[in-house]
Amino acid sequence: MLFQKAYPRAMKLYSYFRSSASFRVRIALALKGLSYDYVSVHLGSGQQFQDDFTAVSADALIPVLEIEWLRLTQSMAIIEYLDEQYPQPALLPSDAAGKWRVRALSQSIACEIHPLNNLRVLKYLSGTLKLDEDTKNTWYHHWVRSGLEAFEKQLQHASTGKFCHGDQPSIADCVLVPQIFNAKRFNVDLNGLARTMHIFDACMALPAFSQAQPSACPDFEA
Repeated sequence: MLFQKAYPRAMKLYSYFRSSASFRVRIALALKGLSYDYVSVHLGSGQQFQDDFTAVSADALIPVLEIEWLRLTQSMAIIEYLDEQYPQPALLPSDAAGKWRVRALSQSIACEIHPLNNLRVLKYLSGTLKLDEDTKNTWYHHWVRSGLEAFEKQLQHASTGKFCHGDQPSIADCVLVPQIFNAKRFNVDLNGLARTMHIFDACMALPAFSQAQPSACPDFEA
């Protein structure tokens, strides 16, 4: 924390209130006590494909975190960078086995669930493939529910505590919370996911998580 206070570095986060990946980074920044300028990129209207943003992000994806001369992309890589540069509070355990478990839990959502319910995938299903709303939602519900059921099983582990790993939030919690927000938004059945939802509630009781949620973003649309 001394490093953070003594050497403040200007940060700019390109974000969108409904973006799960951006939500992860907002949580990590809040947990670290880091301030930043919020730059809205409206994914729903296609702002990410405009030239001024593709000059910032070649793959037209958010989040992007600018720190002075650095331009960081990909939410998981951004969070690990923040954890190395601003080590307190730590978002990864100190031991190798703990690091593996937190990364594995995080990737179970970030790599196995989220890509299948991402906005651009849903738009492709309804737009290019002409799926109706009910069929699209069936796709969404299947992959999110089955992924969260697998995540729930992974929480049946001695290292699970108040949070996904132990009694302090980790990267896994930063990834879990946005996915639950999205699941609730699309009315996914969350019954029977007792450990998962207990951890979600514990996270949302912390100011860092509540301050990073979509409704707290400057570009929030009800």
